[in-house]
Amino acid sequence: MASQPQNLEVEVKFWVPDLAAFRQRLLAAGAVLSKPRVFEKNVAFDTADSRLFQELKLLRLRQDTAVTLTYKGTPAHLPHSEAKVREELEVTVSDFDTLAEIFARLGFAPVVVYEKYRETFTWQDVEIVLDELPYGNFIELEGEEGGIKTAVAHLNLNWQNRILTNYLGLMAQLKAHHDLPFNDLTFANFANLHVSIADILP
Repeated sequence: MASQPQNLEVEVKFWVPDLAAFRQRLLAAGAVLSKPRVFEKNVAFDTADSRLFQELKLLRLRQDTAVTLTYKGTPAHLPHSEAKVREELEVTVSDFDTLAEIFARLGFAPVVVYEKYRETFTWQDVEIVLDELPYGNFIELEGEEGGIKTAVAHLNLNWQNRILTNYLGLMAQLKAHHDLPFNDLTFANFANLHVSIADILP
């Protein structure tokens, strides 16, 4: 994860239907693979009254090749940015299930599960990930805003098409659009559905 002052995460994402073609473009631009493609299971936790959601906070456990605990929130002094800026604190932990049980004892329960495959590259000082989600493929760029904009231009992306909504927010929009009967963003839930993020994106 790219380092930011004051634990700030600065990022944008783009919907990229043809992820394989973009991967070739990325490699041709000199990007370096920093983490091979891996399956991720993410579980967000909240209180029964959705306190974290109402406060625009996220408490998440992620399982891929390791277990990562993440907190995301809105910084007290949010800098002006054309990208998405969040406070982010992360730590690697040893046991997913035990920490989930600790959360339960503290009043936090799992509220949504979301899955994806992710492949991670570095281009100059920008981290670029290729994400395969049940409803579509995306790339996400994280780093300093100036570096992100340089990468976007170099990779022939249209800055006006950037997405600042997170994957759960997109899921909520897609659920409302299609009246989906589930909350979890899992490959099993979408297996036999003809549903795509293109249905709600401009």
